Amino acid sequence: MNDYSDAQLEAFLDEGLPSEQTARIETSLRAGDANAKQLATRLTALVGRRDAGVHSLGAVWRQHRLSCPTRQELGSFLLGVLEPDHADYVRFHIEVAGCRPCAASLADLRQQQAATTKSETASRRQKYFQSSAGYLRKL
Repeated sequence: MNDYSDAQLEAFLDEGLPSEQTARIETSLRAGDANAKQLATRLTALVGRRDAGVHSLGAVWRQHRLSCPTRQELGSFLLGVLEPDHADYVRFHIEVAGCRPCAASLADLRQQQAATTKSETASRRQKYFQSSAGYLRKL
């Protein structure tokens, strides 16, 4: 018997669960037994309620990611310029709550930061070389 709440299943549908919980539900669905059929029926009913326009406050909150920090806030977190309480919230949101979209956005920002840093360093070296090339020819 599966012991997933409707809130967990709705978060699963919204891809809002941590990876471990998502994998557990997917494994339960693939089991092919009576519990898997019951779980699939529950998911179908939840999707049907959504399609009919029946939404709970929690579902709207999760679906629109109202508790997620903005990409700008994630960038500020990465730079270490957020207020300590706000930084603690972002850290909690990503590490403890396990928000996958925010974790992915933060990883993307880190990757962009690394690429920008390398690009800026190469550009700066090129400018130094070009500015000193005239001096070297005179010697």
